[in-house]
Amino acid sequence: MRINRIHFPIHNRRQQNMDLTKGSIAKGILLFAFPLFLGQLLQQFYNMADAWVVGNFADNDAFAAVSSGGSLTFLIIGFFNGIAIGGGVIISRYFGAKDNKMVQKAIHANFLFGLLSSLLATAAGLALIPGLLRLMKTPDSVMPHSLAYFRIYFAGVFTVILYNICMSIMRALGDSLRPLYYLILSSFVNVALDLLFVAGFHWGVSGAALATVIAQGLSVLLCLMRMCREADETVRLDFRKLQFDKDIMSQVLCQGLPTGIQNAVISVGNIVIQSNINAFGAYAISGQGAYAKIEGFVFLPIMSMSMVLPTFISQNLGAKEYGRAKKGAAFGILSGMVLAELIGVIFYIWAPCVLRFFVDSEEAVKYGAIHSRVVAPFFFLLAFSHCVAGVMRGCGKAFVPMVTMLLFWCGVRIVYVTLAVRQFPVFQTISWAYPLTWSLSSVIFLIALLKLDWERAFERGDR
Repeated sequence: MRINRIHFPIHNRRQQNMDLTKGSIAKGILLFAFPLFLGQLLQQFYNMADAWVVGNFADNDAFAAVSSGGSLTFLIIGFFNGIAIGGGVIISRYFGAKDNKMVQKAIHANFLFGLLSSLLATAAGLALIPGLLRLMKTPDSVMPHSLAYFRIYFAGVFTVILYNICMSIMRALGDSLRPLYYLILSSFVNVALDLLFVAGFHWGVSGAALATVIAQGLSVLLCLMRMCREADETVRLDFRKLQFDKDIMSQVLCQGLPTGIQNAVISVGNIVIQSNINAFGAYAISGQGAYAKIEGFVFLPIMSMSMVLPTFISQNLGAKEYGRAKKGAAFGILSGMVLAELIGVIFYIWAPCVLRFFVDSEEAVKYGAIHSRVVAPFFFLLAFSHCVAGVMRGCGKAFVPMVTMLLFWCGVRIVYVTLAVRQFPVFQTISWAYPLTWSLSSVIFLIALLKLDWERAFERGDR
């Protein structure tokens, strides 16, 4: 599908909305990525605080319940957030092409989608929780805590969906700074409520879930206040303009549905892996959960670059700056790989010490350290896969990362774990599923990056 070059010039754009089609490529990417990095860093700190409060003011089963839920929540939320990424690509493309009319339509279509998604995610989460927890072989001692946590979490999941929709819209317009401000405030609120509800009122996992929902709700409220008060009418959210636009929604679904399906199905693979981890008992669950909290810091450069690249690529391709898009892709991919591996080396060395911050059981620390030292040397491959996937999404070829990740991060992982654990029933066998699938996906992504004429995909209407 082709995009008209210029329809309406954009005037008086506030500085928060960055035009990534001009100026130094490295400076533009880094300036846009830095608030994203700080935001992700802050989010990891308050996730750590959340885990620390539960781990120190509740029992091991409660910590295991909260720790083992990442794959479960991502199964449902990841689907809708994946489609939101596609919506951001559409907004960025029209923003780069200086097409104000379509920018406004895309913003309102994306927000309307977020409202509908919130209702669907709430219903799906509440209906599927018990069955999915049983499917994951959740231990009997952990099950009551898990049910309590996820019922509250999914009852308020609309705050998580709308927050991500609003963040996607802002990032698509080149604004990565104001979301950081909102995240700072909501992070402090989340930690304070964790201490009040869990340490003070002794509400356990229910208090942790309630604190998360309230903090995310505050973020949504701040986003809406800002978006509805934008001085520039082009990027202002007006509830009276919310309407179903068939053309825009079709574009959003074409770009976002592959990522949404990818996220949901990969979560199925991770649930299978989590079920195998659960079979090793509550200490294995806690050790893996503690590792996951630390792993979030390792992923910071990866996630920051993978979030920057779709916006940078989409804006520049919308402006027909093909050479600039390719240079930006190369810079982003290499930067993400180098930073991820440096942090991975540090993580490899210090993992046992940091794990003890979350769990005081040496048995749990042992399991976390085993996993850490298997996967840490291969973080550069994870970075490569995520960053190239960001490039593919930014150019509208979301089908490439969807197929690649479904094939390897879901299909191969499930087959490997199912067969390998039977032959080698040790915890390390599960951990090796990740480096194996990262390596395989990196090969395919390298071929796609070098062989596909991805920078002209928009003009040809590729998917």
